[in-house]
Amino acid sequence: MWNPASSVAPVGALVADTQVTYGGVPYAANEIARGAAYELLSTRAAPGFTPSARPDAPWHLFVPAADVTGPRGPAAGREHETPLMVPLSRGRTWDDFHRLSQTPDPRYSPELADIRATAAVRRGTRMIKVLSARQVGGYLKGWLPAGFCYREWDVAHLRTAGELRVLRTDDDRHADSPDVAYALRWRAVDPCDYEVPTGAAYPGLVSMPSGYRVGPPLLGTGFTPSAQHVIPEFVTANLTDIPLPANTALLAYPGDGTEVVLFTFQPEQRGWLRMAGPAARHLLAGLGSAADQEYLPVPSGDRGTSRLVGRHQGVEHDTVADPPEEFRVLAMSRAARYPVETLARRTRFATWRGAACSVVGVEGAWVRLRLCRPDADQVVAIGAQCHERGVYEAWAPAEELADYRTVDQPYRL
Repeated sequence: MWNPASSVAPVGALVADTQVTYGGVPYAANEIARGAAYELLSTRAAPGFTPSARPDAPWHLFVPAADVTGPRGPAAGREHETPLMVPLSRGRTWDDFHRLSQTPDPRYSPELADIRATAAVRRGTRMIKVLSARQVGGYLKGWLPAGFCYREWDVAHLRTAGELRVLRTDDDRHADSPDVAYALRWRAVDPCDYEVPTGAAYPGLVSMPSGYRVGPPLLGTGFTPSAQHVIPEFVTANLTDIPLPANTALLAYPGDGTEVVLFTFQPEQRGWLRMAGPAARHLLAGLGSAADQEYLPVPSGDRGTSRLVGRHQGVEHDTVADPPEEFRVLAMSRAARYPVETLARRTRFATWRGAACSVVGVEGAWVRLRLCRPDADQVVAIGAQCHERGVYEAWAPAEELADYRTVDQPYRL
């Protein structure tokens, strides 16, 4: 019979951030995502533990913070994160709540709404979108975050391709290596950029026929479909593009669960800077020519996508967000990066064949549209294709568009 105590080296013998107790056993542990999860270290194999790259602790296990007790690391940065709070009792267990979160609910019960509201996005909250290699290539060419995404706090304990598969939004036809997962991580500029995809807010996605969608169905509960986890999900407001803030990163998670930063976004230079060194080149193998480039510029100019604008001394400028506190004029020269006094996300919208859409691209006399509230009738009406889970796009002649307008969503500074 396995003795958990026999798998633990003396805590002082392992270099780690802190010590926590899991299943009644003390472990040396490293803090993940500022305390959202912990990497438990062990010198011997134990149930649930997988091989690690550390010679002094060849086994490790990633667990959410709620599963451990004991001393925690410093709380720096946690003011932007609020854990999901679920009232449990003898009459309402975690399994009961899991079943509730996985039961399609077009009405969105008040009880579920109150629980879901505890998982909130704030300015500076770190967001995650799990990607396929195809999608990574798209972001390196100028895509912006849109559609389904998650708070890093809620998914930090999921570290391998198998575990992160439940969060993928791409078509399964774009199969990647089973040994690596990719993700985009950025910080929220404002809570108004994100919505909870409930059945009341997105009824068309809840009822979308399986032949019209990519990925799992929308339950309408605000939680992603999962047989094991309870994960709050979000969508960008109206499924529109969100401008990339400073310090956005493209990540890889190899088989041992470590996090590797592949690229970081440089807003002033309008491009991605490769951070992965020679030891991580194998993680770039599926990205084509991007694997050999140190810097990848993204297209500039008016492409119809969302952008940030702000005013400095009454003059409007393109703006860079570095949340939670810094918002500055977009300028190559550091001396010209003045703080802005106002800030807004500028997005274009239009109506085509009765369907409300956001504008995500312009090429000559043609405009690429994305449905704001997709349903089966609108998908058929405009001939939209499902680009990824929840995101439906189509090209339209500019002359056929109605109610073409530019909307500024103001942010409070």
